[in-house]
Amino acid sequence: MPVKIRLQRHGAKKRPFYFIVVADARAPRDGKFIQKIGTYNPLTVPASINIDTDKALRWLQKGAQPTDTVRRILSFKGVLYLKHLLRGVKLGLFDEPTAFTKFEQWQAEHEQKVAARRDSHKKARVAAPIVRRVEDTPAQPEGGEA
Repeated sequence: MPVKIRLQRHGAKKRPFYFIVVADARAPRDGKFIQKIGTYNPLTVPASINIDTDKALRWLQKGAQPTDTVRRILSFKGVLYLKHLLRGVKLGLFDEPTAFTKFEQWQAEHEQKVAARRDSHKKARVAAPIVRRVEDTPAQPEGGEA
């Protein structure tokens, strides 16, 4: 049974919200799934991602294949990097504490980059001038009032 880690769409029309699920590849997109491992909301800035990294890592080690979008999400959260490091431990390249030290170092650097990106986005929004549409301004009467 081929297993995929993929997005399951929820939310209203033009307001997507996704569950990250582990499902049989033959099941429909919004159909039956094996386990829910997280959520993804692309409408927030930056996108909100909540994922149980232990469950995701366990499924990846069992051979579950993530879809392209989920692969990017897992990479962003560091799950794929942790899988890579644990593979190095299994091959005997380094020990487990070293792997977790490398992962924590990567995670700290990653959080700094994300915070810097979030701050620059907030500054850009504050600095942007407020533009009013023509319909929002009150109409000036033509000629004199009688």
